Amino acid sequence: MKREVYKISGMSCAACSSAVERVTRRMEGVAGSDVNLTTGRMQIEYDETCVTPEQIIRKIEKAGFGAQVYVDDKEKRRKEEAAQAEELSSAKRRLVLAILFAVPLLYLSMGHMMPVPLPLPGFLSMEQHPMAFALAQLVFTVPILVFGRNFYVRGFPALFKGNPNMDSLVAIGTMAAFLYSLVMTVMIPGDMHHVHQLYYESAAVVVTLVMLGKYMERRSKGKTSEAIKKLMALAPDTAIRLTDGKECEVAVEELLPGDMILLRAGSRIPLDGIVTAGEGSVDESMLTGESLPVEKSEGSEVIGGSLNYDGMLTVRVTRTGADTTLAKIVQLMEDAQGKKAPISKLADKVAGVFVPAVMAVAFAAAVVWLVAGKDFSFALRIFVSVLVIACPCALGLATPTAIMVGTGLGAQNGILVKSGEALEMAQRVDTVVLDKTGTITQGKPEVVEVWADDGLWQADGSLPLSGQQNKLLLLAAAAEAGSEHPLARAVTAMAGRGKLAVPEVSEFKSLTGYGVYVRTQEYGEIYLGKAELAQEHSSNAAQWYAGAQELAAKGRTPMYVVADGVTLGIIGVADTIKETSAAAVDALKKDGVRVYMLTGDNERTAGYIGAQAHVDEIVAQVLPQDKAKIIEELQKEGKKVMMVGDGINDAPALVQAEVGCAIGSGSDIAIDSADVVLMKSDLMDVHRAIRLSRLTIRNIRQNLFWAFFYNTVGIPVAAGLLYPLTGLLLSPMLGGFAMSLSSVCVVSNALRLKWKKL
Repeated sequence: MKREVYKISGMSCAACSSAVERVTRRMEGVAGSDVNLTTGRMQIEYDETCVTPEQIIRKIEKAGFGAQVYVDDKEKRRKEEAAQAEELSSAKRRLVLAILFAVPLLYLSMGHMMPVPLPLPGFLSMEQHPMAFALAQLVFTVPILVFGRNFYVRGFPALFKGNPNMDSLVAIGTMAAFLYSLVMTVMIPGDMHHVHQLYYESAAVVVTLVMLGKYMERRSKGKTSEAIKKLMALAPDTAIRLTDGKECEVAVEELLPGDMILLRAGSRIPLDGIVTAGEGSVDESMLTGESLPVEKSEGSEVIGGSLNYDGMLTVRVTRTGADTTLAKIVQLMEDAQGKKAPISKLADKVAGVFVPAVMAVAFAAAVVWLVAGKDFSFALRIFVSVLVIACPCALGLATPTAIMVGTGLGAQNGILVKSGEALEMAQRVDTVVLDKTGTITQGKPEVVEVWADDGLWQADGSLPLSGQQNKLLLLAAAAEAGSEHPLARAVTAMAGRGKLAVPEVSEFKSLTGYGVYVRTQEYGEIYLGKAELAQEHSSNAAQWYAGAQELAAKGRTPMYVVADGVTLGIIGVADTIKETSAAAVDALKKDGVRVYMLTGDNERTAGYIGAQAHVDEIVAQVLPQDKAKIIEELQKEGKKVMMVGDGINDAPALVQAEVGCAIGSGSDIAIDSADVVLMKSDLMDVHRAIRLSRLTIRNIRQNLFWAFFYNTVGIPVAAGLLYPLTGLLLSPMLGGFAMSLSSVCVVSNALRLKWKKL
């Protein structure tokens, strides 16, 4: 199956997007298609052996819309944004001109109905010169219909092709009112009373108000994609490339992996890379949500789009184009906005049959009133009002606008949601399963305790290491200097922080499963490792046994240090929990979520870490291949599970869970398998992701309620249901205004999400 994105043109409402989905889904070999009205894009999955892009495009064009394969590149995006800006500007000009003609038309046609009649020149008097009165209205109306010609250009072809939409409703209603008025105008010389049956102002003002609504809607929709635009604006257009020591400013598109670039203080980093020289602090807040600058030095990774605060950095480019972190974030957001949440399917189904049903209701209501004895002008008013007020735009905008704003809010906080389905599912989560290493914990061992003859040093203490403790660490660092083992790196890193002068080693042996042996000139033979190694090569290992057991009980790995046949002490190394892990778990539990910890570690270590993190349940000694089975068992119990992990071994479990959540610092495979990516690698963002989901879905439900409520109430009123009881009859103009207002209200409600705090 191939997944492809198409740019769809000519859509104006939910009925349009439903029509495109309907015709493409019926094609042989198409597994599914999702059309986003807000972005104008369609994601389609199809079998290349059964259907081709050309066939897909022809099918869409036959339905009355334009389609082309969407190709993402910077220049194309700029042209597209320029075209959208020009389209918005053109819509504004047409709207202003329409208003300039509509105001005098209303004055002319409705002025005499005011409590105090508005003055008119004598030659335009309705009673004395009815033909001039009618022709003047015609003169003002025609330009307005020309300015709003898109309704007719799109609406009638869609109707004739069997896919009526909102434009069809407006086109039929206003054209019926206009043509009826035109006939009445022609008949005025024979009977001047026909001047009272003119509906030029209804046709013109409805078109003007719908144009106003469309303009406001378009402006609002533009704001929903601001997050993506801001992200894309982060990447600079040029960079300083270093070639043989010479600086040359080049377009970012010219850079290749392996190129060296120079970053001065205050400049944006163009692409992902690794620092080869220099030191500085980099602001990554727009990409990770982390407000504090990150210190960078030789060997540090930098992300394209981040800002180099201070210092000068030389960077080797590692990723370009679509492979950069920034490009992937943008792609993830666009994919998420293009994929529909299950909650939107109801709206889509309704919109697909809504327009034909409304046309039937409008026709039936007009016939009923004619049969009831009302004249044709009354029935026409009913017909036009029902068609205009029933526009399903609000219905079509309810879901995609909220999802766009929601995913944008998530991205601003370092939470990347890959799909609308994941965004909806997250609010149903009642169980969160956390991997231990790298998720709850830092993911790398650190020296946390040093036991020597002169006392105990702990990492959370304020006192510096004593002389004996420093000696112990010095000897351990000498023993581990030639090893790449994570425990070795923890020891050498601690020695480096203490600026200890590590002695040179003349001999090194790795004692597999036990530890290491080295020989130094100053301290002789040194052994570092397990208790068995110390027992074999020292006489006093037993006196440290209780301390080692105490370390193990706290989830530490005890390392015995032996020099010249004497055990000098033990070093405790552990993978410590992240600062926010316990607070994040507490926040999840407060939200009614049960928290599990899943780990391959022994029960003692798992129990200690689990207690520190405040988790509800601990599942220890789990093999990597069994993690997905644990998730499946929880699901069989009826639980909705979110799995949070960072490693390759977590990938099957991430896929199995209702929502897979990957730590941003984790493996590429884990990130690819997940539905949500936490860029800050902070567990508190799990709580924020669930809150984001709940806020977004609540917003969608509000939008759908008001869209359904509006149409449920508006259509019967427009059909004249209240007229026999109250004499109340909705005019087409008020119907047009209400329709436009409903769309704007839905989009405005969605935009409220931008100001929510996660």
